[in-house]
Amino acid sequence: MAAARASGLVLPRPVTFVTGNAKKLEEVRAILGNSIPFQSLKLDLPELQGEPEDISKEKARLASVEVNGPVLVEDTCLCFNALKGLPGPYVKWFLQKLGHEGLNNMLMAYEDKSAYALCAFSFALGPNAEPITFLGRTPGKIVPARGPNDFGWDPIFQPDGYEQTYAEMPKEEKNKISHRSKALDLTLKKKKNNRHSVGEVRRRERELRWNTREHQSLVRKDFHLININPIIWAFVVKYLTHCW
Repeated sequence: MAAARASGLVLPRPVTFVTGNAKKLEEVRAILGNSIPFQSLKLDLPELQGEPEDISKEKARLASVEVNGPVLVEDTCLCFNALKGLPGPYVKWFLQKLGHEGLNNMLMAYEDKSAYALCAFSFALGPNAEPITFLGRTPGKIVPARGPNDFGWDPIFQPDGYEQTYAEMPKEEKNKISHRSKALDLTLKKKKNNRHSVGEVRRRERELRWNTREHQSLVRKDFHLININPIIWAFVVKYLTHCW
């Protein structure tokens, strides 16, 4: 919690990152470090359909009700440009049914093997808060599987500018350029901006309180000279305070 206070983000308790995927949790911990205190929890949320951002937001709403507190949820997509973004958020089930070779075969009839990895992180402060979503995207291409076969579709995705697949890359290197790190980077930037926004709001509130007292003092002196009725004076002060 100390790290959160230092950054201007004060939460009633640590954020709950909703996941049952040990590899995903490992990456998030490596990327976030101590910047946001969080705990992990596996929840059986409904499998939703729709656009990645909408799915992620709805999952955050449902999770915040279950947890009754701040939550962070993630939805990951692998999108083939030749297939207009499919399999997208449904890649988990495509992978389970078809495997890495089957995913490659989906593009067999197309010259365009380009794709992009998309990560949608949604954060909700609680059950009554509207979730905020951050999208991270890394372009690349689909290739025959290479590298360790222990983390989803990593072996068939080769990011642009690299000769290695996600699975072949050192973890530190992958975490610098991955779709997940880009989405989390936006989350951290939002938190930093909120810190400055909170400071600015507090400064303006102090100025407003000072100016209001100053105006009241000046008006009180002016109306005292003409001996105004106290009831009218109270109404005038209330009106002026509202305007200023």
